[in-house]
Amino acid sequence: MSNKLLKLKKLMKENEVDLLALGPGTHMRWLLGFNPYPDERPCMLLLGLEKDAFLMPSVNAEDAMKRSDIKMFSWNDESGPSKALVEALIFTGSSNAKHIAIDEAMRSHFALILIDALPKPTYEFTNSTIGALRMRKDADEFVNLKENALIDDRAMQAGFAAIKKGVTELEIGEAINTHFISEGAKPQFCIVGSGPNGAFPHHHTGNRKVENGDVVLIDIGGRKGTFPSDMTRMSVLGEPPKDYLEVHAIVERAVQAAMAAAKPGVMAKDVDAAARDVITEAGYGEFFVHRTGHGLGIDIHEPPYITATSEVVLDEGMVFSIEPGIYLQGRFGVRLEEIVILRADGPEILSELTRKTNFIT
Repeated sequence: MSNKLLKLKKLMKENEVDLLALGPGTHMRWLLGFNPYPDERPCMLLLGLEKDAFLMPSVNAEDAMKRSDIKMFSWNDESGPSKALVEALIFTGSSNAKHIAIDEAMRSHFALILIDALPKPTYEFTNSTIGALRMRKDADEFVNLKENALIDDRAMQAGFAAIKKGVTELEIGEAINTHFISEGAKPQFCIVGSGPNGAFPHHHTGNRKVENGDVVLIDIGGRKGTFPSDMTRMSVLGEPPKDYLEVHAIVERAVQAAMAAAKPGVMAKDVDAAARDVITEAGYGEFFVHRTGHGLGIDIHEPPYITATSEVVLDEGMVFSIEPGIYLQGRFGVRLEEIVILRADGPEILSELTRKTNFIT
């Protein structure tokens, strides 16, 4: 039994979870190193306290058997999954499970057929089991996260080098993605918001051409191996617009305040408050329109979420973003984003690229 699975079974017992059901997504991939093709056919990894089983569509069974020795209960489109599910539950010793944990990203009809097959179980999602394990990255996982952060640094610099008058956001994004590919990383997302487009936090990179005096917000990520990167930096072509330097300085202070607040044992909402208070006290509170951060792992957005209401207690090994922002509609936006891993004495930043504005003359 793998170390991950041993830890997971221990958490299940501690939290009185009789059965954990995972769909073919990132929870399963984190645990097993793969997941079957995710479609509408019910597919679940059923983890009991002692034994485990797959409910597996027959079209995926042969491939899955090459990747795992977990007992397989397959079904086909003619017979349906009901009989195979009952047999899998009996095998795992979970046919009378009283309390179950369900993959929150699993298709809802997978969860419903599981609940219907059990005698009125209570249920929770995975926060206390696999979710808790995924939030804490080990030394090997950190190596991959750091590698991707440094690739992200260089891709960002490729984006800066592409900025000039008349170039489109899409052309800047193409330079960034080309760099990711050159280092063996798969581009995951690329937000290039020039001028007023930077005031939309999730702007769709488009055909707007960069003009002199534009602020350019760039938020990018790529993936080499298991984990992705994520970072936001700022650039200005020519003379910066009125108030830009002031706004950038405020956002930088908010980043530093959140960094100072982020310690093991602190609630996530207190880190959010530290950043938000700086921006509010400077008179821009209404223009900080999103949370301070999100966890990063196999999924680009995953727990812990650094929000105004989150009472998750931060712990060593957690990896998350700190990314306050100010967005002035019709003018520009400023966001500065770091991915950090929490150490005993506070956050360690993965990127090595300065947060200072990249000025292009």
